[in-house]
Amino acid sequence: MTDSEILLSSPISQAHLLSMALPYMQRYDGQTVVVKYGGHAMGDSDLSRAFARDITLLHQAGVLPVVVHGGGPQIGQMLQRLGIESKFEDGLRVTDEATVEVVEMVLAGSINKDIVASINGEGGRAIGLCGKDGNLLTARKLTRTMMDPDSNIERLVDLGFVGEPVRIDVTVLQMLAQSKLIPVIAPVAPGENGETYNVNADTCAGAIAGALSARRLLFLTDVPGVLDTNGKLIKQLTVSEANALIANGTISGGMIPKVETCIDALKQGVSGVVILNGKTKHAVLLELFTEHGAGTLIVPG
Repeated sequence: MTDSEILLSSPISQAHLLSMALPYMQRYDGQTVVVKYGGHAMGDSDLSRAFARDITLLHQAGVLPVVVHGGGPQIGQMLQRLGIESKFEDGLRVTDEATVEVVEMVLAGSINKDIVASINGEGGRAIGLCGKDGNLLTARKLTRTMMDPDSNIERLVDLGFVGEPVRIDVTVLQMLAQSKLIPVIAPVAPGENGETYNVNADTCAGAIAGALSARRLLFLTDVPGVLDTNGKLIKQLTVSEANALIANGTISGGMIPKVETCIDALKQGVSGVVILNGKTKHAVLLELFTEHGAGTLIVPG
């Protein structure tokens, strides 16, 4: 038995830990917290159960959690099983008619219902949705340009049925909150002409969090957060500080789009956005209900 397990085996120690969390529970009582869930955490049964328990506990504590999930690896596996080739442009999946059918089947079907079942299995009351339900999310075709490495000329990339949010109607989410239900949302949305779009889960989570004026938006990733030049976690950044770190190269590579998505969410009305490691058990509780948090908090300013 480890030292921490010995500590937690004491009823007095357990009660002390609960009492330490009280001020943070009060801080988020009645507040909306949107959690973008995906990546490595989704594929690990122990982490999945810990996540479901965290969301259930948040709800029991008076928080209003909203889960938005991805599922890129699972989509890739299903496409492979069906013999449909996956094509990517600038890191984004090209989604033709056959692919978008699989995307909807996997995201709004098996993955969404698995997450709902996990939360309900821990005593929560979750309900699965996608952008098509209750006119929650309307999307339009995403246009993207990229630089051709040979000609050094920008070209327009056709990603097929990949969309971006243009309209959010949170009526159904407000009704679910009043009914004490936890929404679990798949990022599949209709277009204005009835087509179906695959929407990036991070972008979807940011748009929904902004429309709800969420107190926090948590991005569960596979990294601890934003690191400084010495590899040390940066606990908090303002938007201006984050932009400066991008400009000087401290924030680089795949972290740039993550931080830019956080900044976009803040512009849409979210009070604070956190990048944290979804591979850490109970990362959501560590971030919200402890003094030091678990990732990098980005705030306006």
